[in-house]
Amino acid sequence: MKNVADLFPLAVTENAYSYADYMRLMEKVVLEKRTTGEKQSEDLNHYTRLNLARMQRLNKTVVVTEELKETINNVTIPQTWYILTEAWCGDASQNIPPIVAATLTNPLITVKILLRDENPTIMDAYLTNGGKSIPKLIAVDEDFNELFTWGPRPEEGQEMMRAYKANPVKSYQEFSEEMQRWYIADKSLSLQRELRVLLEGVWLKNEF
Repeated sequence: MKNVADLFPLAVTENAYSYADYMRLMEKVVLEKRTTGEKQSEDLNHYTRLNLARMQRLNKTVVVTEELKETINNVTIPQTWYILTEAWCGDASQNIPPIVAATLTNPLITVKILLRDENPTIMDAYLTNGGKSIPKLIAVDEDFNELFTWGPRPEEGQEMMRAYKANPVKSYQEFSEEMQRWYIADKSLSLQRELRVLLEGVWLKNEF
């Protein structure tokens, strides 16, 4: 099991956002007509407004499957799930609310949000095919042993992205809208299945 304590000094962990604080940050930047992160543009501001509305809706409507609830409730060791993200990220707006909802029944799991551009060392340690793709979930125990990672999107969505990059026959905006339609139809079930498999893998490792 890999120890990643060097990636999470106090300067990082003490400044991580709770999910409630992160939602307040999103509300703040939307009111200020900006976004989080190094890049600022009208397009990113627009995506941030959409993402806030989407997350507010999902916070109320996400349904966690009984199978994932059972797996979550089997977690017996304290752990923190750090999520790297930025407010403009559409994939994050679809995936973070279900991740948070899944953890609510088990107080041993704490979710903390880190902004990608403020934490380049962590991001560089968790690249996806060499890219700084978000959201990225890194689950660690109390000693910062890495339990599992996930992201930036469910495997079916990731395959859609790979296919688009290999043959971009439509604009990125059209593809992004297609991806959002997929998320709506999927209702976070793909994400929830993948989380369940990852958690069961942690349980099996601890058993042996």
